[in-house]
Amino acid sequence: MTSPIVRMGALAQLRAGRKLRRIPQLLVGLVGYGASVMALVQSGLGAASWNVLTEGIAGITQLSFGWASNLVALTVLVAWIPIRELPGIGTVLNVAVIGISADAAARFLPVPHGFAAQLGYLLGGLVALAFFDALYLGAQFGSGPRDGLMTGLVRLTGRPVAVVRTGIEVLVAVTGWLLGGTVGFGTVVIAVCFGPLVGLFLPWLTVRLSTSEPDKA
Repeated sequence: MTSPIVRMGALAQLRAGRKLRRIPQLLVGLVGYGASVMALVQSGLGAASWNVLTEGIAGITQLSFGWASNLVALTVLVAWIPIRELPGIGTVLNVAVIGISADAAARFLPVPHGFAAQLGYLLGGLVALAFFDALYLGAQFGSGPRDGLMTGLVRLTGRPVAVVRTGIEVLVAVTGWLLGGTVGFGTVVIAVCFGPLVGLFLPWLTVRLSTSEPDKA
């Protein structure tokens, strides 16, 4: 199934209806996404694809991980131009909320001891990450840089979310590995499973609306 998300600019997103559901859904999704990212980090079984790429770029450019991450995000945003992806409030909040949420989760998540606990963090974090990713995307307030690449390519190619996202994740992980980033067992699991999980959750969590829909709860 292709993406059920409607292509809208920031003003159209604000004018569209059902905001009493969409705004809380956006915020919960972003907070949960950040916490899920930290669960994956805490698992210690391998970084997600984009972190592998960031690590590789940081090693080559001698930039810090944070600056390399900003460089990756900026590059992806530039890639939005040819695929005509539109930003929104969710694009801005993606940058602001997810990092704060991840840092807050790091204070409360206990360190897993033993492979079974690590695996639980990996699998639980993966499912939660896909769920909250679909939750915030489904609010239809715009996506973060990396998710926008996915939604734009889904719209242009007509291919299912699972296929497009898996292709992106695998390509990014391989590129990061070739640049010197560290790939682990968890990296492979996330790259292969994340796309299908987002594709599974997104139709159920997307708030159905159109740009001409009147504002209603």
